[in-house]
Parts: sequence; structure tokens; C-alpha cells
Amino acid sequence: MTERISLQHLNSCPPEAFGTALADIWEHAPWVARSVAGQRPFADADALHRAMVAVVAALGEDERIAFYGGHPELAGDDARRGTMTAASVDEQGTLGLERMGAHDARRWDELNRAYRERFGFPFILCIRRHTRESALQAFEQRLRNDRAAEMANALDEIAAITRLRLDRLIAEAPAPSLLPSSSNLS
Repeated sequence: MTERISLQHLNSCPPEAFGTALADIWEHAPWVARSVAGQRPFADADALHRAMVAVVAALGEDERIAFYGGHPELAGDDARRGTMTAASVDEQGTLGLERMGAHDARRWDELNRAYRERFGFPFILCIRRHTRESALQAFEQRLRNDRAAEMANALDEIAAITRLRLDRLIAEAPAPSLLPSSSNLS
């Protein structure tokens, strides 16, 4: 997502171009953006984003779990194999997750495995809002949640991730403050 585009362009371009322009916002799910093309024009980036999040929120549980399954684990096998999307590589790179030592990598692998076994989908976190330490803390805290809470948390985190990606793409979309306050990190 290097070239920024205007919301005006997104509102007026052919549906295929709309879907293509927004394809990388959603991890391995360009259909999310394509599904809202008929709702144009959007008044602002918030309206566009809300429409796309609503598509995912409306999925049944099995469909949503399958959708969540398209997201890479943090510091997981996809990161080590280099098979993540460019956006995920960039996001995980902010914490240097690809440069961890063997001990730290084992810890992340154990947490990823425990989370997937407990909930049936990967742990999803808007990593740009975290330090490596706060991400581990969130991981450990969320492992204690029930499935319903984690279904909701995963959607909330995906909404935060996709909003940041959208803000990086749309020229006139100022990024909202998604960074947690220092009181939320303790």
C-alpha cells in the first residue's frame, strides 16, 4: 500500500477498481471490500470502514472463525517462512518479531498453540498499538477469556488493524489515535 488514493476516487471508480484498491486492507479477504462497493458513495473513511466491519460482523460464527483463520499468528510459522501479506510483515516488523531469539520464539509458539487450541483461530492483535511486552501481556490475559469474548476481541482487533491500513491508503483520512493510554498497558 504505497500509493495513496482519494475517497472521491473510491466513490466514483468502477466496482472492480474499488475492490482492487481496498483488497489489501483485509487479510486474504478482498471480498470484504468488494461487498460494500454497492453502498457508495461513502461520506468519509469512517463510513467506509464501518460498512466493511459490518460485513464481517454479520458473518455466522463458523464463517467468522474461517475468516479469522486467514490471519497469521504473531511471530508464528508464516512470519518465519515469509508467507504473510506485506502489510502483516510490516506490522509485525514494528516489534522485531522476526528477529527474536530461540527462547522468545518458543514462548510465542507456545502461546500461539495454546490460543489456537482453546479458541480454534489465531490470536489477533493490532500490533501497532503495542510494545512486545504489552503484546505478550495481552496474549496471556486473553487466553483466560471465554470463546465469546475472544470472538468479539478478534473482531475489535481486526477493526483496529484495518482502520490503520485504510488510513495509510486514503489520502484525506487522518489516523485516529488508536494507541492505548499508559493506564491500559498495566
